[in-house]
Amino acid sequence: MTPRRALTVLLAAPLLAGASAAAAFLLTGTHRRLGATRAEARMPLPGDGLLQCAVQNDRASTILAPPEDVWPWIAQLGQDKAGFYSFELLENLAGCQIHGATRIHAEWQHPAPGDPFPLHPEAVLRVAQVEPGQTLVVTSAGGRPPGDLDFEFTWAFHLAPELGPSGEPATRLHIRERYRPGPGVRPIIEVTSIISAVMTWRMMTRLQELAGRSRSAA
Repeated sequence: MTPRRALTVLLAAPLLAGASAAAAFLLTGTHRRLGATRAEARMPLPGDGLLQCAVQNDRASTILAPPEDVWPWIAQLGQDKAGFYSFELLENLAGCQIHGATRIHAEWQHPAPGDPFPLHPEAVLRVAQVEPGQTLVVTSAGGRPPGDLDFEFTWAFHLAPELGPSGEPATRLHIRERYRPGPGVRPIIEVTSIISAVMTWRMMTRLQELAGRSRSAA
């Protein structure tokens, strides 16, 4: 394979993967509840009270590492920190300027309520709730969301211990998005939800790789 062809394949791979996943989610309708059970989608989570009467998306995955190995990767989420462990090429095509981390950074391990939580240089949320080792909730309230998108938003990451298929320590990662759209914005929420499902799917698979690697190295 020539260097030019290798570069083309490298650049095209995340685009094709993202497009394929988006098509699958759209056709099956799973983008609202990706990996989450019906019971998980109904259960209350920290941060729900921040936004009433909201459109809700739930994504969940079992990561084969205990919460103490998963939490450090969650704690350092953010455009200006570790990124989002997703399709970085796609994020940067959208101008996010992300440089994703592949290791745990001690200086990013202490998110606190009120901290800025950038998604993009021009879109900044705010940390609303933190329970170290268990929960991170961010919100558009008090942040700097894009001026042309008229909706309120919360994003919650919840970790719960469970056992893996062989009885090994594992983590149930439950990610919940809640949107309260302004007038005429609901179609945008639908498109955003499909894109988010693709990016979150990649995030969860990448977290399995990173947390599993951390555990193996310990």
